[in-house]
Amino acid sequence: MARLRSGAVTAVVVLVAVSGCKPGQSEGSSGPRGGGSGAVLAAVDSLTVKGRAPKTGYSRTRFGTAWADTDSNSCDTRDDILKRDLRNVRFTGGDCKVSYGLLEPDPYSGKDITYRRGSSQVDIDHVVPLSDAWQKGAKYWDASKRIALANDPLNLIAVDASTNRGKGDGDAATWLPPNTTYRCVYVADQVAVKKKYGLWVTAAEKAAMKKVLTGCPGQKLPTGGNPTRAPERFRAR
Repeated sequence: MARLRSGAVTAVVVLVAVSGCKPGQSEGSSGPRGGGSGAVLAAVDSLTVKGRAPKTGYSRTRFGTAWADTDSNSCDTRDDILKRDLRNVRFTGGDCKVSYGLLEPDPYSGKDITYRRGSSQVDIDHVVPLSDAWQKGAKYWDASKRIALANDPLNLIAVDASTNRGKGDGDAATWLPPNTTYRCVYVADQVAVKKKYGLWVTAAEKAAMKKVLTGCPGQKLPTGGNPTRAPERFRAR
């Protein structure tokens, strides 16, 4: 399903062959699901607060091969998310490889962007960066849980590449989307992912999350996505 974007007049619902729904939405619904007003703030309060652990030992490979087909639909995760998030999608060589689509608007910048395969205009962003996850609990997980996080649609979104590159591994205390109308959804997505996977937050991060979310008390907590363990074939990695 297409992500709900704050400030949008109409929510466009696109059915796609991807496990789980775009952060901010739930299966079988055109809007966010979870608790009602205040539920996302309650979820923030439920998160464990600890200091950021050292980055020692982190590498992208600790979260498995990039864009693994964990939902077994024969398409890699990157193309699944492009199909979900872009409009007017075109394919090359079947119905997996997205060759063209429109990101209207990009949630992080608010700009309209045209995606063409092989170009660098669009990134698939981990809403909770993998390095941030590593420093807040994922270091201690088994490989299958890290692979699941890296490929969970709840934690993934197609965004403007240039805007995303400024995010790095920042959490809510150090980076928020320049598009201010999207910040409530963005932070709610981070809360949902951290709650689902049992990741902790720093005190500064929790304060930043609550500061954003108190401005949108009706924001709901997203649910859905993939299981928190990758399928058996990935577990030995």
